[in-house]
Amino acid sequence: MPAANSLDTQDINVREMEEYRPLLHRPLRKKIIDFERDGRLKHVILATQFTRPLLEELCDLADMVRELASDPEGRRKLSKLLSHLQAMMYFTQPSTRTFLSFSAVCRLLGIGTEQVRDSAVSSESSEGVKRESRFDSIRMFSSYFDLIIMRSSIPDLAECCAYLMNELENQEFNTRNIPIINAGSGADQHPTQALLDLYTIRRTFRFADEKRTPRPQFEVLSDAYPNLTADVSNKTFAFCGDLGRGRTVRSLVELLMKFDNVSMVFISPDHPKFQLSDDLISRLRDQGVSFEEVDSLDARLDGIPVLHQIDCLYMTRIQQEHNNQEDNDFFASADMTHYHLTPERVDQMRSYAPILHPFPRDSVAGEIPTAIDGNPRAMYFHQARNGLWARAALLVHIFNADRALTQAYREHYADLHDFNRAVL
Repeated sequence: MPAANSLDTQDINVREMEEYRPLLHRPLRKKIIDFERDGRLKHVILATQFTRPLLEELCDLADMVRELASDPEGRRKLSKLLSHLQAMMYFTQPSTRTFLSFSAVCRLLGIGTEQVRDSAVSSESSEGVKRESRFDSIRMFSSYFDLIIMRSSIPDLAECCAYLMNELENQEFNTRNIPIINAGSGADQHPTQALLDLYTIRRTFRFADEKRTPRPQFEVLSDAYPNLTADVSNKTFAFCGDLGRGRTVRSLVELLMKFDNVSMVFISPDHPKFQLSDDLISRLRDQGVSFEEVDSLDARLDGIPVLHQIDCLYMTRIQQEHNNQEDNDFFASADMTHYHLTPERVDQMRSYAPILHPFPRDSVAGEIPTAIDGNPRAMYFHQARNGLWARAALLVHIFNADRALTQAYREHYADLHDFNRAVL
């Protein structure tokens, strides 16, 4: 009987998602329109939704959140911005960092939260007799909450839920079209991770002097690197590891393509499952982005080591939880040290080039050993922290509170000390 119940529940969800197949197979430009309302994001499903001006705006808002959060009075002001809202954290795929990051963001902005992290304990459970569909669950959440932040191993589920919300908006008896935020969907998209990655890259390439992050200063660097600019454009980005199955890589590549004169290097095992997918290669070519594919961190391009040429290195782990036996056999025969950083490899990199990682890193394989954590190039823990500010900025934008945030920021930093010059 449990097996039959499981099959029935699976059939329900497959059938409901099939209803949205025509919408899923549309060009990106047509999809994006459905995820917007009144000139701003309504649902956050795809990294492609972020335009370059919007990215700049969100990064500026994130800086304001970051600064306000640095003292108790600033945090008090932040906690009032969205205190009238309630969010459902619908995380049916295991998650630690993304779940905790969004939970902390909601607390920071005063948003109340509830959570479902295991569908086996809900009415969706295929082991029981209720067998509620995921779409009925989403409809119920929309009755009680103002926002759904969801993570699922099922490709396209978040997108289908956004279309469901739009349908409800068009029905006279239900006008609650609440935002859906995709916090990770299948192996395809992780737009908020890409946003915090881009925010980290932008801050890093400002070359600002920060006490917590001692970095080389731009004036000094420009002597050694005459072509260096203090922005995201005109940079070479390298991605290393499990690129074919890495939704964080796909999503960040989409954002970086929006900047000028960006080039990319993709470093992965020589296996079609782990190399860059054909559809993303086509998008890179269509956008006129220069890129190279190599099979080792020690590879050379035009006779020069890759590590000498890049401005940023994005490391990823091999996602062995998705391996089948064929994959395991491949890795058993392959030399995976080609995709692991060492202190010696890091020393070959440009002094300012940040090392990023979306986490978790593999403590056994060691694609980034802990010996590198103290290197000034290692920015991955700061990257994780930046998720607070970037995701907070996104929620502020979605709920049209950016003016309120800007006003709170200006009021908080309005007072200046004039050093009593009048008596001099």
